[in-house]
Amino acid sequence: MSAFTGSASETASVPGAGGDLLAALLDGMDAALCAFDADGTVTHWNREAERILGWSAAEAVGRRGFGGWAARSADAEDTLGRLMGAMKGPGRQVHEFVLLRKDGGRVLVRSQAAGVRGADGAPAGVYCAFSEVHVQLDLERSVALSEALFDDASWGVVLVDADLRPAMINPHAARALGTGRTALLGRPLGDVVVQGAEELEAALQHVLAEGSPTAPAEVWVTLRTASGEERRRCWRSGFLLLSSPMAEEPVPLGVAWLFQDVTEERLAAREADRMRFRWSQLHRAGAAAAECEDPDEAATVLLDFALAGFADHALVDRPAGDRRLTRALATPAGAAPGPSSPVVGGGIPLRYGPRHPALQAWDRLGTVRATAGRTAEVWAEAHQWPGDAAHALCLVLRSRGRTVGVLTFLRAACRSPFEREDVVFGETVAARVAALLDLGDRG
Repeated sequence: MSAFTGSASETASVPGAGGDLLAALLDGMDAALCAFDADGTVTHWNREAERILGWSAAEAVGRRGFGGWAARSADAEDTLGRLMGAMKGPGRQVHEFVLLRKDGGRVLVRSQAAGVRGADGAPAGVYCAFSEVHVQLDLERSVALSEALFDDASWGVVLVDADLRPAMINPHAARALGTGRTALLGRPLGDVVVQGAEELEAALQHVLAEGSPTAPAEVWVTLRTASGEERRRCWRSGFLLLSSPMAEEPVPLGVAWLFQDVTEERLAAREADRMRFRWSQLHRAGAAAAECEDPDEAATVLLDFALAGFADHALVDRPAGDRRLTRALATPAGAAPGPSSPVVGGGIPLRYGPRHPALQAWDRLGTVRATAGRTAEVWAEAHQWPGDAAHALCLVLRSRGRTVGVLTFLRAACRSPFEREDVVFGETVAARVAALLDLGDRG
């Protein structure tokens, strides 16, 4: 019959390049392939079929079905009937059945069978591609894993090509990057990552050159949102080198970048470490102040311990009449840091304006936070604070129901403004300083 002529080995001897090409195609396939004519006789049997079952093309071609050699007698007719049924039905039919190896072992295979028609349109036979079920399951799992990662994963997945440009992005990663799934494809990461893009690209280049790292890395990035705002995020990232399985030697296809947002965890851990350090400092300050005979000296020791990691400057202003304050203690205003010390000639009232933060704290009997705008130096000079001051925390000093002064903590522009958590610590320090100053007044 014309649809199937000769075995795989016989095809190689067919005159002309067509026969050689057919033989090469059949034997080069990754899947096992066999074919049957309309009577169920094996006409083709490639090398992958021989590898799986151990039967050569010479042993297989010309046999009717699998009975007596590649299948148990009880199963042979049923197996052949299911395969030949594809000759009459449309499309492909998928079957699973047990075949016998040449060595007597059994193997469960999954097949896809489809009918073949001759030149006159009549059914001419069936071809069947099959593979071991576990191989097929491995492939299906790989496909299912890929689809799950790019559809349902709870972490970001980005495939980056060898030019370090995103080639595929899953929905989670798109949301984390603040962009659409297709908007970033083929574009540099720097288009959405304001800070940290260099670190990410360096990590990707390292993976392409050296292979996948043994442990995940944490990368801090700053993203530009659609509204123009910037937000700081920490991503725990894993990188996997992707190489082509089809090449004789490994050829890098790119990098799979998987990441989770751990910003909240890292910020919480950082805040816990900071608070642990501050309260440890306060404990040490209390122990050191207890050794001072002079209450004013004890107050300066307390402030020196409190400043570490909290602020750059500390000022203590004492009352001198109606809404007037004089500077009593201050840290050095120069570039070199130093301990707090009494201000010489501090009896002259400070020229604070009516809306000065220290006076506001005095009037409110509470805490006032203030931050300079872009003109930090002018702001600091107008408030009679050190020139590098850009953020202030003014705390009223109260003891025995009366105000004994105002404590001001100052931070430079390179540091963040004072937050609510800072206020709690600052007020605790202020309460202790106030008690010491009051004690000194009574002495």
